[in-house]
Amino acid sequence: MSRVAKKDISLPKGVELKTEGQTITVKGPKGSLSTHVLPGVAVSVDNGIASIQLAEGADHKFGGTARALLANMVKGVSDGYERKLELVGVGYRASMAGKSLNLSLGFSHPVVFDAPEGITLETPTQTEILIKGSDKQVVGQVAAKIRGYRPPEPYKGKGVRYSGEKITLKEAKKA
Repeated sequence: MSRVAKKDISLPKGVELKTEGQTITVKGPKGSLSTHVLPGVAVSVDNGIASIQLAEGADHKFGGTARALLANMVKGVSDGYERKLELVGVGYRASMAGKSLNLSLGFSHPVVFDAPEGITLETPTQTEILIKGSDKQVVGQVAAKIRGYRPPEPYKGKGVRYSGEKITLKEAKKA
């Protein structure tokens, strides 16, 4: 069994984990998430601590994956996930219009992005976007999709970037 799978997951107050057939459901204050059980993996809960067991002869790498997915779900329904994007460039702006995100990214038209179910978008300033949700994978996918509209270019660094992302700038062409 992998070393990751041997670590137990403690369930915070208000979080409950249920296994029904081939589905694991985690409910908490920030919502409910579910996933399918990987082959040869069993999950047991005892006194607020979830642990992973592998069946005899099962592929050991599924244990670590199942534990990581379960830990991400528990953290998501209790604390939630957040991703921050920054807009760098003259005239690059973001604003909210209802549940839609309006982006001015230097195109001839504004880019309108509708948030999927379970994701909240905020714009604390015109050049910052906060993406919040309980599912880590969906939060990351939404952030990548928004960044994909105008990724940072390597000469001036303009574009949409993750907060704290370092862009290595290329040297301009010499005459």
